[in-house]
Amino acid sequence: MKILVIGDEESKSLWDFYEKSKLEGVDLIISCGDLDPRYLSFLVTLTNVPLLYVHGNHDGKYQDIPPEGCICIEDTVYVYRGIRILGLGGSMRYRPGPHQYTEKQMLSRVRRLRFQLFWHKGFDILVTHAPAYQLNDGRDLPHQGFQVFLRLMEKYRPKFFLHGHVHMSYGRQHKRYDKYRDTHVINAFDHCIFDYEAQDVPGNLTR
Repeated sequence: MKILVIGDEESKSLWDFYEKSKLEGVDLIISCGDLDPRYLSFLVTLTNVPLLYVHGNHDGKYQDIPPEGCICIEDTVYVYRGIRILGLGGSMRYRPGPHQYTEKQMLSRVRRLRFQLFWHKGFDILVTHAPAYQLNDGRDLPHQGFQVFLRLMEKYRPKFFLHGHVHMSYGRQHKRYDKYRDTHVINAFDHCIFDYEAQDVPGNLTR
């Protein structure tokens, strides 16, 4: 299954210069947040494939302009073609505003998911906005990752962890690809496409 993952910055290649051939063969789109809701609506309309999303810390406007035709997977395990996808949007709380959480608040969200996680016997893809703690995150509070994401990967061993929030344009320390134990970690900044079944994940990432 080919998955397009997007986040943080609308891709000019996909929005301003869209060509159907660029996304040929894509089966699913996943947004990791901080994107114009009209961009999400555009992609789901033009590709005619499902688009799943979580909120970024700058997505308060989604309440007034929801991305039409898209599926919010916040605080749920969503199953698509047998793949279990867990969504936990938002960033570390650094000022008043929506979609921001303390470590304790994010932990509480995860604990409320325990029955879903038990019912689905875990999950295959973790989708967040913020990165995990000290795994491609920043040391400033706004860009610091959550420790509970590490625990989720350690306990459930998902195949993929998709996040946004730390733009690759910030510096070389923010990578497109990493790995934590058994989990492939992909930074969704702008966009990239990967094959869920691929053995060589880094070599399979395309834009």
